[in-house]
Formats: sequence, C-alpha cells, structure tokens
Amino acid sequence: MVTVQEFINQIAPLIVAEGSKRGYTVFSAAIAQSIIESRHGESKLSQPPYYNYFGLKCGSSWKGRSVNMKTKEEYTTGTLTTIKDNFRAYDNMADGVKGYYDFISTKRYANLKTAKNYIEFANFLKMDGYATSSTYVQTLCSTVTTYGLQKYDAGYVQQTPEPVIIEGYEIGKTYTTQQDLYIRDAANGAKIDWLSITTNAQLNAFTDAEGFSILRKGTRVTCKGIKKDGSTVWMNIPSGWICARNSKNIYIK
Repeated sequence: MVTVQEFINQIAPLIVAEGSKRGYTVFSAAIAQSIIESRHGESKLSQPPYYNYFGLKCGSSWKGRSVNMKTKEEYTTGTLTTIKDNFRAYDNMADGVKGYYDFISTKRYANLKTAKNYIEFANFLKMDGYATSSTYVQTLCSTVTTYGLQKYDAGYVQQTPEPVIIEGYEIGKTYTTQQDLYIRDAANGAKIDWLSITTNAQLNAFTDAEGFSILRKGTRVTCKGIKKDGSTVWMNIPSGWICARNSKNIYIK
C-alpha cells in the first residue's frame, strides 16, 4: 500500500515537469486532483494497466485504450448517482500525467494557464465543468494545504510562521509537568481512560480508582496547542489536554 506522501513523491515531479513544458505555473491543484481522483494511487483506475490518475473519461475524441467502470456523479447537489462510463487508459504514470495535460490543453480549460494560485486553479476547474461534485473546490484546496503542495507552484516562497505563544507557552516546545495531572479529552473536558492515551504517555502515567489517566510529575510533554479559559491555561499534548496553569498555580513549566 502506498502512502499519500509516497504517492506525492512519485507523481509531483512528473506534474511539475510536464506542466512547466506546457506553460503552466500552478501545479499544487493538479497534484491534489491526482490524490483525490486516484485515492493516492490506490483506485483500480489508477493502477496497472490503466494509469488514469485524474478520472479522465474517454469522450468522443479519445482514440486510445479504454476501460468501462462505475463512477459516482453529483448531478443534483447532495445526491450521488452511480453510473458506468468509459475511461481513458495509459501505459505508465508519466503517460497518465501527459494525458491529463492533453485533456486540459483545450479551449474549454484555457483559463487554467492564467491561474495565479491553487485557489483560482481549483475554481476554474469547477467553473469549466471538470467535476460535478459540489464540494470539489473545497476538497482540492484543503488537500493542497493539508500536504503543503503549494511548494510545487512556480514562484512560491515558503513563509516562516510567527511562533504561537500564550501565557509564556509556545507551540512546538517541550515542557515538564510540576505535579500529577489528569489527561482530558478537551480543554476543561472529561477525563480519559488508560486506553485512550498514547503508548509513550502510558509509560509516564498511572490511573485512579476509576481508571482515568494521570500523567506523572516530572514528565516531559510537547505542546501541540494552547487554549485559555478564563484564568486557566490548557495545553494540548499528543494524548489529550492537561492543565498548564491557573491564577494560583503553575502546573507545567
């Protein structure tokens, strides 16, 4: 089974190389399309011997190999209809990528070359009728940001984010618990049981009489998030939430 990142590592260089040759500058949305349409290379259509990573149907102009498969279309918003249709087939991944750019190198999709970023590219795709899904733009954009695909776009400059610091606690840094602390499912939320925490946390925790997890004093924890509730500050760690401090006491430092 190929992971999403492994699939990106395989197909992204091909998309960038082929798209660049044809005058495109936004590649992140195309990579996101390949992830979505092919289920990151796990769909039957994307695997040998078809190599169709973009859900490309034959249409009247296609003269190559094809395969008939079921697919779902959203002709009415919120309602999926299962149909059978003929899809294009290619000889390898590189040809599948070339086939995608052949498909969009028509007058219908001419605006894609003018897209300045992945959001415009995604909206143009939907406007041009590439997909029937009512959430196609949102799904493409969220896929781009989830996997950081913007870095593949021409002229993209990586921005260094400002550190997130609340009451002296910074996301990404490591701290030490100053006393035994319950682990909760949310800031000021319910206590969680032993099976709900990570293996590493289990090595540094014990349970009370009811089976709720308590992190030991002196445990090193990595801050994943911070939330302030009145005078109380809660810290998100890999296993859940623990109290960092309140108006009277400091529990983590």
